[in-house]
Amino acid sequence: MFDYNNNYSRRRFLTQSSLGLLALSSMPGLLNAMQDMQGMQAMPKLTPRKASPNFKPDVEIELLCQPSAVPILVGQSTKVMQYSAKLLQGPKDAVTEIPGSYLGPILRFQKGQKVRIHLHNALAEPTVAHWHGLHVPAEMDGHPLYAIDPGAKLVYEFEVLNRAGMNIYHPHPHEATATQVYHGLAGALLVNDDEEAALGLPSGDYEIPIVIQDRLFDTENQLIYSQSMHSRMTGFYGDRILVNGRADFQIDVDSRAYRLRFLNGSNARIYKLGWDDGTPITVIGVDGGLLEAPETKPYIMLAPGERLDVWADFSGRSEGSQLVMRSLAFSGALPKMGMMMHTNSLPVGSDYPIFTAHVTRKVSDSPKLPATLSKINRYKITDTANPNTPVPIGISEGHMAMLLNGRPYAYNDPLPSERIPVNTIQLMEIFHAHGGGHGNQPANAGEHQGGGMMSMGSMRHGGMGGGMGMGGGMGMMMTMAHPIHLHGQQFQIVSRSIDSGTEADYATVRDGFIESGLKDTVLVMPGEKVRIIKPFQDFKGLFMYHCHNLEHEDMGMMREFLVE
Repeated sequence: MFDYNNNYSRRRFLTQSSLGLLALSSMPGLLNAMQDMQGMQAMPKLTPRKASPNFKPDVEIELLCQPSAVPILVGQSTKVMQYSAKLLQGPKDAVTEIPGSYLGPILRFQKGQKVRIHLHNALAEPTVAHWHGLHVPAEMDGHPLYAIDPGAKLVYEFEVLNRAGMNIYHPHPHEATATQVYHGLAGALLVNDDEEAALGLPSGDYEIPIVIQDRLFDTENQLIYSQSMHSRMTGFYGDRILVNGRADFQIDVDSRAYRLRFLNGSNARIYKLGWDDGTPITVIGVDGGLLEAPETKPYIMLAPGERLDVWADFSGRSEGSQLVMRSLAFSGALPKMGMMMHTNSLPVGSDYPIFTAHVTRKVSDSPKLPATLSKINRYKITDTANPNTPVPIGISEGHMAMLLNGRPYAYNDPLPSERIPVNTIQLMEIFHAHGGGHGNQPANAGEHQGGGMMSMGSMRHGGMGGGMGMGGGMGMMMTMAHPIHLHGQQFQIVSRSIDSGTEADYATVRDGFIESGLKDTVLVMPGEKVRIIKPFQDFKGLFMYHCHNLEHEDMGMMREFLVE
C-alpha cells in the first residue's frame, strides 16, 4: 500500500523542526499562544461509533475509502485515494457512479429520509468523512475528533433536514484534509425535496455535475503534491484542470436547457466562471439550494467548497456549434509577494478553459426557466440574539501562521465569542485582522451575548492578529482571499464592504457574487468585510469553522464553535 502523505508526522514540522522554532521565535504572540495550548485538552481517542438498533434507516450505504489507480491522462494509470459505495437499502438512485472518474459516487437523498452510512477505512492513515453543507448532529459532522484508524469502521446515522441542494462529502482529519482531498477523496451529495420536484427542472441526462479541480502530474502521470512553505502559505495549485476527474472535459448537448451542478473541488484555486462568447450565466441555486428567483450574471466567482446551480440553455444554437466555459482573468486573490513566487504555468487569476459544450443534436422541446424557484425563510438582523455585537471571525496571515481570531486550531479551545447558545440566531462578521491592525474590527467584537467578554485590544495572544509582530503593513502584504466555511446550518449574507485601496482588484470580481441564496462557504477577498446571519439550531456540541483553502485549514486556520 503506497504512502501519499510523505510521512504523516512531517506535517507537524512547524513546531518540531529547528526552522519552525526559529520562525516562531520571531513571533512571540503566536509562540505564546501555541505554548499556552499545550496545556489545552488533547483530542481524545474515541471508540468508533456502531449502528444503533433503534435507528431505522430509509437509506443504508457502505462507503469505502481505499487506494486505487485510475486512467486520467493518456498512458499510465494514476494512483489515487478513492471512495466507493455499495447500496444496502434504499432507492436505486441513492448511489450513482461517475463513469471513468476517481471521484466518489454521487449520493442522492430525499429531505426527511433517515440515512445510515458505514465508513470503512482501507487507507494507511486515519480518516473521517464530513458531510459539507448538511445540518446534522455534532457527532455525525465528521469532526477530526471522530477520525478512525486504518482498518476501522465508523457508522453515521442522521435524518436529512436540508432543503434541496448540492452538498459535498470529503475527509476532515486534522492536518491531513488537504492531501486526502487532493488525492481523490471527494464526492457530491444531492438532496431533493418536493418544492424542487414541482418545478420540473432538467433531470436525468440533462442534469450534469461539473466538479472542477486543478492537479499537477509528473512525467509518469502520478500526482505531485508539494508541502513546501510557499504552497502551504498560498495554497497548492496544479497546472492541469480536471472536470469530474477527467482532463480536457467535453459534454455533448442537445439544443435545449440543461442543469449544470458546479462544485469547486480544488484545494485552493478560485475560479471566475464565464462563457467564452460573453453569454450571461443564469444562476438558479448556490450552496444552500435554489434561489427564490433566477439571477443573471456576466460571470460567477467560485471558491473552494462553493457550489453553483446553473440553467444552461443551448436552445437556438446550431448543430455542431460549441460553447467554452472559461475561468476569466481577475486579480487580488493572492498577495503580490505570493504572486511573484507563483511560477505555475496556470497562474492564479489568469484566463483558461474549463470545459467545452458541443451541440450535437437539434431538438425542438425544452423546458422553460421558472420565474419563481423557491421560498427562503429569511432572518433580519433584529431576529438575531446579538444585533449590536456580531460574533467576530478575524482572519490573519503571517509567515508560517494562518489564524482565526488570533489563534491556531486547538481541540475544545473556544474563546468566549465562540461559545454559542443553542437555538439562537447569530449575527457574525468576517474580516481581515491584518496582523494586529483592527481597522475592520466590529464595534464590541469581543462581547457576545451569552458568552462573556473578550477584549480584543487586551487579548493575551496579541489580539485578532495573533500578536505576530508583523504590524498592519506586513499584514496587508500577506493578505489574500479566503473561502470561509462554517459547519452546521447554512447562513445568509447580509452585507459586503471593502477597504479603501483594494477597490481596483475588487472591481475584477465584485459582479460575480450571489448574495440572495443560502450559503455555507463565503469568499472573503482582501480588504473585505462580510456580515452574515447564521442559525445554531437543534444540536449542541463542537462545530468547526475554517478556511476552505485546504492548506490553510491544515496549517491551523480552523476553529470551533461550542454550541451549548
